[in-house]
Amino acid sequence: QVQLVESGGGLVQAGGSLRLSCAASGGTFSSYVMGWFRQAPGKERDFVAAIRTSGNTDYADSVKGRFTISRDNAKNTVNLQMAGLKPEDTAVYYCAANRLPTCYRTSDYMNYAYWGQGTQVTVSS
Repeated sequence: QVQLVESGGGLVQAGGSLRLSCAASGGTFSSYVMGWFRQAPGKERDFVAAIRTSGNTDYADSVKGRFTISRDNAKNTVNLQMAGLKPEDTAVYYCAANRLPTCYRTSDYMNYAYWGQGTQVTVSS
């Protein structure tokens, strides 16, 4: 059983930056695809970014060029560096993990078995 704990959320002004972290335990971290999703009130959970075991990354179009996902297998953590934040980035951000074959889409939340509790990110205008 994998446990995921997010941290780093908060309130920031538009144009600012935040760094989210997700600490994993209970599994072989290096064997998991790690993803970030977000959910705003009244909306569906949306894909943000993912990083495969190879280090290859995927991003939602809405965050490309602004967000960077990275992983540290030695520390069992995955990070999401967010810059140029916009009010529409306001949401609860969730970390997710699963072992995924290469052919599986990292952007589909149904492909993830393990989820953190989420961390709130609020961007003021």
